[in-house]
Amino acid sequence: MTPSRTTRWAILGLVGLIFAVPIAAMTEFTLRRGLEGGHDLSRWITLFTGQLDGGYRQVWVGLGNSVVLAIVTVLLVLVLLVPTMLLIRLRFPRLMPVLEFVCLLPITIPAIVLVIGLATVYGVVARMLGSGVWTLALAYGVLVLPFAFRAVQANLQAVDVQTLTEAARSLGASWPTVVVRVLLPNLRRGMLAASFIAVAVVLGEFTIASLLNRTNLQTALVVVSKNDPFTAVIFALLALLFAFLLLLVIGRVGSGRRPGRTS
Repeated sequence: MTPSRTTRWAILGLVGLIFAVPIAAMTEFTLRRGLEGGHDLSRWITLFTGQLDGGYRQVWVGLGNSVVLAIVTVLLVLVLLVPTMLLIRLRFPRLMPVLEFVCLLPITIPAIVLVIGLATVYGVVARMLGSGVWTLALAYGVLVLPFAFRAVQANLQAVDVQTLTEAARSLGASWPTVVVRVLLPNLRRGMLAASFIAVAVVLGEFTIASLLNRTNLQTALVVVSKNDPFTAVIFALLALLFAFLLLLVIGRVGSGRRPGRTS
């Protein structure tokens, strides 16, 4: 039995209210005038007109680091995950449950536990590759792996990869041509969804970056909040808005185009 339209809207409204109340409270907090009482938009105007002083430089550094981390994480996950899934789907289908177990394992392990193991690994990484903030993408790749796997897998199950591959090979296409010109275009939707989810996760991650002494957007906001909690909450709201827009894009990409009516 499927729920009625009224039930669906009631559930959606209740869930929306649960999310809307803290966001509304955060917005009201940023509009307060402090001890003077009342509300105004002075802090928002200061932010968007570029009048923040040098004390907020760490936020921009953290934002830049998070953007770099998001780009490197997306590239790392897609380059490693998609070819592996295609290879297993075409050549070793019996290994798909094993790959699924490995990819979904990080979601069952708390971030604080992951950091305990990663701390030792990053001691070696720092000696080999340096201690640049981009190396944090190695840990983030593990963190977003379950979400990226599900997004690509859903698209992969909707495509007859075996038939497309055999058809392309029978026409004389090489394996690189099959992957680049036949398979990847059909997986574009899943890859885009995986990329957007990875970006949202990276922009909101705090635990691993904090415990590994790296600066990203969330750790910078914590530092700034000690001196100016109002501006820190504004940045947090903007990050939430950006993540919400990414989720809307994911939903749009995942819905695809509806087939037209035939007469």
